[in-house]
Parts: sequence; structure tokens; C-alpha cells
Amino acid sequence: MLPKRKLIRRIGLMLLFALIYITQQAQAANRNYYQIKIYHLKNKAQEQLVDSYLKDFYLPKLHTMGIKNIGVFKTLETDTADRRIYVFIHFATWKKMEYFDENVSRDVAKTGREYVDANYKTPPYSRMETIILNAFMTRPVPALPKLTANKTDRIYELRSYESVTEQYHRNKVSMFNSGETDLFDRLGFNSVFYGSVVAGCRMPNLMYMTAFNSKEDRDKHWAAFSSDTQWKTLSGMPEYQNNVSKSDVIFLQPAEYSDF
Repeated sequence: MLPKRKLIRRIGLMLLFALIYITQQAQAANRNYYQIKIYHLKNKAQEQLVDSYLKDFYLPKLHTMGIKNIGVFKTLETDTADRRIYVFIHFATWKKMEYFDENVSRDVAKTGREYVDANYKTPPYSRMETIILNAFMTRPVPALPKLTANKTDRIYELRSYESVTEQYHRNKVSMFNSGETDLFDRLGFNSVFYGSVVAGCRMPNLMYMTAFNSKEDRDKHWAAFSSDTQWKTLSGMPEYQNNVSKSDVIFLQPAEYSDF
């Protein structure tokens, strides 16, 4: 039989571990998730068909389901090699996302039938991919940017930061949460979301999106970022070295029917 003092200590540790577990489970249950659906298009006819489906059925349907702030973005007109449409959706929990697409497809209205019933000879897209992310704890929900320019002039910048291992990925996420996101806020980057990829073709990886009134506005912001003392200090810390192995920058513009 254990001495009384050891028994109390063991019970205390068991209670502590139970509390940590319950806290982690509660955080996981309340964690916000993002879905980015990417349509790859071959021609203008496909773009028009996907546009019609998203504008006339998909977004209105999601709005009636209580899903707000849906982003629809397109690659710039100059990017003709692989035209793409990005659809960004925020889910408050994993459960809300789990059977989402299946539930939507069961209730396709007349406005969406041309897309759903497309013939195999004339598909609405060449390929479609989906990326799932969980939101950073310090930035748990997306934000509508405070922009003054017309949608046709706005630039959204989607960045992807890959890491060589999961540990380096967690290190880069920690770097964001330790001051990088605050720096973006202070410099007025109009950050839309930050997320860690949990399902996608490139992992480990994090992605985030910022918004600007124009390309010139974007360039000015990044010039200020690069020269900022806080960034120089943060990026120079030994503990944050080599945590990004590959980065991609994608410039997008919002569709006229996008909520963003």
C-alpha cells in the first residue's frame, strides 16, 4: 500500500492529467476549420459554368445554411497557364464540415443542375482539389478586410509556407503566434485568415491570406514589413531559423459575387 503522501501526489497528478485532457478535448471541439476548394479550369466555358454554379446556387445555398463570409477568388487574367477559382469557407467545428458537401449536393436546385449534371465530354473543370486547415489559436476566425478600392482593383495574396518536418512546421506556427501576426495587424495588412494544413497535397504546411487595395498598395506594405525592426528582431532569433523550406505566393482577385 502506498504511503499517504505518495498516494495524494499520485491522485493529484491524475487529476492534473485529466484536466489537461479535458481542456485539450474542449479546445479541439471548438477549433475553427477552413476549407479551400480549388477548381482548375481549361477554358472560358468551364469558368463561366463554375461561376454560374457558385453565384446562383452554391453561395446562396450556404447563406441559407447560416454560413457567412464565403470567399471566391480567381487567379489574375495574366495567369493563363492554369486558371483557377478558389472557394474559401469557414467552419466553426469539424462536425459542421464533416458531411457538408454531401448535404449540399443532395439539395441542388434548378440553378445548379447544369453544373451537377454536366456531360463527361464537357466537364465544368479539369480537376478539383480541397485543402483543409485548422485556424491558428491566436487568430481563430477569418476577418473581412477593410478595403476602400473596387473589387476589380483589389489584390488578395495567398501564401503557403512548407517546412521540412512537422517540428519545423510547428516552430513556424509558433513564430506567427509569437509576434508575426501582430506585426501584420500593426502594419495594416488586412489579414483574412491564418491556418495550418491538416489535409492537402503539400504538408507540413501553413497558409495565410492578406488583402490590399491594389498591387502598388501591396508592395508598399511588404516594403514596410521587410524594414520593420520587430520583424528583423523576430526573424533573427536562433530558435526560428530554417523553419520554411519552400514558399509560394499566389495573387488573386475576388469574384464580383464573393463575400470578401
